[in-house]
Amino acid sequence: MAALPKCPKCNSEYTYEDGSLLICPECGHEWSLEAVAVEEERVIKDANGNVLSDGDSVTVIKDLKVKGSSSTLKQGTKVKNIRLVDGDHNIDCKIDGFGAMSLKSEYVKKI
Repeated sequence: MAALPKCPKCNSEYTYEDGSLLICPECGHEWSLEAVAVEEERVIKDANGNVLSDGDSVTVIKDLKVKGSSSTLKQGTKVKNIRLVDGDHNIDCKIDGFGAMSLKSEYVKKI
C-alpha cells in the first residue's frame, strides 16, 4: 500500500482516500491527489539553476526594459520577498522606485 501524503492544512498523517479525494479526519480538509502532483511539478529556477521559492531575494542580471515606461531596470537591482506564480513571467514582486512588477526567472539570480 502506498503511503498517502499528510494533510496540507494540519499536517495530520491520518489521511484517507474517498474516490478521487483525500480527506483529513482531524480537520476535515479535502483535496485531490492531482493538486498535490501539480504543485510538486512546479519548480522554478534562476539563471544559475538554483531553485527559487516564495520570499527569496534575487538580483537582476541584465538591464531590462520596462513596458509602459521610459526607464530601465538596471543590472544588479536587488528584489526582496518575491512571489512565484504560474505563467511566462513567473515572479511577482515590488521593486523600490518601480512598484509592482512581474519578472522572468531567467533574468534573476538568487542572493
